Amino acid sequence: MPPSVPSLPRRVARILRTSLFAQVACALVLGILVGKLWPDVAAELQPLGDGFTRLIKTIISPLVFCVVVVGIAKAGDLKAFGRIGLKALIWFEVASTLALLIGLLAANIVQPGSGMNVDPSTLNTSAVDAKTGGGSLPSTTEFIVNAIPTSFIGAFAENELLQVLILACLVGAALLHLGHTKVPKVLPAIEQAQEIIFAVVGFIMRLAPIAVFGAMAVLIGQYGLGVIETYAKLIILCYAAAAFFIVLLAVALKAVTGLSLWKFLRYIREEMLLALGTASTESVMPRVMQKLRRAGARDDAVGLVLPTGYSFNLDGASLYLSIGTLFIAQAVGVDLSLSQQITVILVLMLTSKGMAGIPGSAFLALSATASSLGAIPAGAVALLLGVDRIMDSMRVVTNLLGNCVAVFAVSRWEGALDADKAKKVLDGEIVVAAEGEDDEDDEDSEKPEPKMPELKKPGSEQPESVQPESEKSATVPAQTTKETASEAS
Repeated sequence: MPPSVPSLPRRVARILRTSLFAQVACALVLGILVGKLWPDVAAELQPLGDGFTRLIKTIISPLVFCVVVVGIAKAGDLKAFGRIGLKALIWFEVASTLALLIGLLAANIVQPGSGMNVDPSTLNTSAVDAKTGGGSLPSTTEFIVNAIPTSFIGAFAENELLQVLILACLVGAALLHLGHTKVPKVLPAIEQAQEIIFAVVGFIMRLAPIAVFGAMAVLIGQYGLGVIETYAKLIILCYAAAAFFIVLLAVALKAVTGLSLWKFLRYIREEMLLALGTASTESVMPRVMQKLRRAGARDDAVGLVLPTGYSFNLDGASLYLSIGTLFIAQAVGVDLSLSQQITVILVLMLTSKGMAGIPGSAFLALSATASSLGAIPAGAVALLLGVDRIMDSMRVVTNLLGNCVAVFAVSRWEGALDADKAKKVLDGEIVVAAEGEDDEDDEDSEKPEPKMPELKKPGSEQPESVQPESEKSATVPAQTTKETASEAS
C-alpha cells in the first residue's frame, strides 16, 4: 500500500513544531497585529525581547573566548592568526568606507530632505539627550585604550568583546608556547566548555519566537505605521542603498570565494529573521558562528573576524550615517560643499568605529559630525528620532551579511576556508544539525528513516571463522565469560 499523505493541518503543525524559521515568522506577524490593534498592551511586552537579548549576551563573551583559544591552539601558527586579524581590519576599512561613499552619493542624487524647510529651533533636542543617555563617543585614543583589559574577569563581566579577544589571543599564544605536554588538560577542558556553551545556545534559541513577538509588538505599538508615510523617501532611499551594497557584497563573495550570497542567505534564514525581529545582530552571533564553522571556515578565522566585525565593520550603520547627515542638512536648508562632504566621510570613518554597544550611538555620531562641520545645528539630529527604529532592520541585515562575507573572504585569503565543503553545505548536499540542538529543530535536517533489519536466508549466516571479533564478543553470554576468566586465572 502507498504511504498515507498527512493532512494539511498535520503538515502545518509539524512545520511549526520543527522549523524555527516558521515559528519566528509567525511570531513576527502576530507581533505586528498585536502592536497595531492593542498598542497599550504591546507596550508591556518589552521585557520579552529584552530578556532574550540579555540571555544571549551572557554567553557571547565565553563563546568567543573558547572559539578563539581553540582556533589558535589547533591552527598551531600564531603568525597566521596575526595575518588573519590584519587582513580582517583591511577588509573592514575598505567595506565601511565604500558604504559611506554609497550613502553619500545616494543622498546627493535623491536629496531626501529637500523641501522640508525645518526650523531647528522648533525641534525638541531633549529627546536626543534621553536617547543617548547623555553619553559620548570615545576618541580614537580612548577606543584603543578601552580595548585593553584591566581585569580578566571584568572583560567577561562587562561583555567587552575586544578585551575578550585580546585575552583569548594571549591564552591561545600561551598554549602554543607551552605545548600540550606541559598543559595537557587545558585545551580539552576549553573544548568541552565550548560544547556546553553551544548546548546552552540551543536551549535559549527555543525562546526566539517569544522574543520576536514582544519586540515587534513594541515597535509597531510605539511608532505605528504612519511614520513610514512621513519619512517614506528617506526610508526607501536607505533600504535601496543597502540593497545595492548587498549586491556588491554578493559580487565580491563570488569573485573571492566562488560562493553564492543568496544561498548563504537561505542557509542563515532563521538567524536573519530573528535578527530582524529583535533588531539586534548580537542575538544571533552564537548561531552564526556555528553555521560559519560548519560551512568550512576555520575556527580561528571565525573566532577572530566575526566578533571584531561587530565593532569595526558596521556597514549598515555607515550607510545610514552618511545618508542621515545629508538628510538633516537638506531638511534645515544647508547646502554642504564638496570639501564639507569629504569631512563628513573622514569624521564618520572614525566615529563609526566606536559605536558598538553605546546607547544611541547613531545620534552621537551624527551630533559629532554636525559639530565638526559647524554648519548644521547639532539639535537637528532630532529629525531622525521618529525613523531611527525603522532603520534598524536595514542596519541589522547589512551589518550581519557584511561581517559574514568578511569571514569567508578573509578565510579564503588566508587559506582557512574549505571551499568545497562550503559549496556543498550551501547547496544542501551536506546537512549537519546545529550544535547544541536536536536534528528535529531544523527543517532541513531531516533524520534518515531507520532501515529495517535484513532477514537472512537459511544457510546465509556468516561463517564463524570470519565473524568480526566485536560481534563474537557481543554474543558471548556473561556466564561463559566469567567461567573463562576463572579458568584463565
